Amino acid sequence: MEKGKGAPSPERTLYLHVRPAIFRFLFSIFLFCVVLGGCASPGEPYERKARVPQAVTDLAAVQSGNEVVLTFTLPTESVDHRSLDQPPAIEIYRALATSPGSPAAPELITTIPSAMVGTYARQGRIGYSDPIPASAFSPNTVLAGLYTVRMRVSQKKSSADSNAARLSIYPLPNPISDLKAEVTHPAIVLSWTPTQPLPAGAALPIAGYRVYRAEGEPTANAAAPGAKSSPALIGEPDAASSSFSDPNFEFGKTYVYTIRSAVQIPGGPLLLSGDSNALTVAPKDTFPPAAPQDLVLALVPAQGGVSAHLELSWAISPETDIAGYNVYRSEQVGVLGTRLNADPMPTPAFRDMNVLPGRRYSYSVTAVDRSGNESVPSAAVSGGVPAEGQPAP
Repeated sequence: MEKGKGAPSPERTLYLHVRPAIFRFLFSIFLFCVVLGGCASPGEPYERKARVPQAVTDLAAVQSGNEVVLTFTLPTESVDHRSLDQPPAIEIYRALATSPGSPAAPELITTIPSAMVGTYARQGRIGYSDPIPASAFSPNTVLAGLYTVRMRVSQKKSSADSNAARLSIYPLPNPISDLKAEVTHPAIVLSWTPTQPLPAGAALPIAGYRVYRAEGEPTANAAAPGAKSSPALIGEPDAASSSFSDPNFEFGKTYVYTIRSAVQIPGGPLLLSGDSNALTVAPKDTFPPAAPQDLVLALVPAQGGVSAHLELSWAISPETDIAGYNVYRSEQVGVLGTRLNADPMPTPAFRDMNVLPGRRYSYSVTAVDRSGNESVPSAAVSGGVPAEGQPAP
């Protein structure tokens, strides 16, 4: 018999029987790894279960004008206490009823995508304003409002509903839209057209107005149109008013004014309309002071080696921003003449040593404020130094 032929060896027979069993065992392990994930390739295991954000528990709703302002804290964890990788999207639901007992099904009114959530963040809370259309009201109607919110990081499942925020929504006047200002020396005078009711005639009577002022340039923040300070209440004109004077201002500063209409709910709270147009006023002092009064001219005879001369005096100006005075001299009646001082004089007196004997002079004085505004001349006075052996001119 030739070498290599004949019956197989015992070792080869064992290999042929065991090989299929080994293959089936290894294939089973592969399938098991694929099902569990993570064995076929390195890296984090694939997460099949979507994260569900925790529900909001501090939703609050208040009426501001004909809007409802919602505020709440955004959850940062899922229901199984895992951190959320990004802010969840926000779904806002609203139900309106014409009376507290009327049923109303909540409906989705807006969705805020995750990428836009940051634009609604204010001091660690989310704020959203829901305008109530005038068509929702009818005369003497009070709406019962109910709001809830849901959080979502996956299309598969949202959070549970938040706590329900309930409130009564009253028809309020439309915001004033024509606030105007006039700058005068003593005050900034605001004026407006009295508020008109809603088209449906549903607005309640106006009880008065609230005037607000902020210092600084306007910004995009409607809640605080003045960048340097928050709006402060500075006046409460009554319902019959259509103007308001603000005397507490400074020239050279910038102010932003708004006004709201106030409505007293019978047996309930005082509510305010929305803000009027934001009015920026930058008052400049272009108002000259009053002319000096009681100008007096006196002749001072020569004595002790000092030649004869003329002295002027006048009453101190009562205005608080006077920088000084200017003195003018002329040899023609009715002509202002030449200014005798280089810079405004801080005191109400002037000595004219440059007069010629025998000539007659006419003097006037003006007041100058710190903004450089000069008053009209005072009433003129006339006089002169007499020549030797002659009476005073």
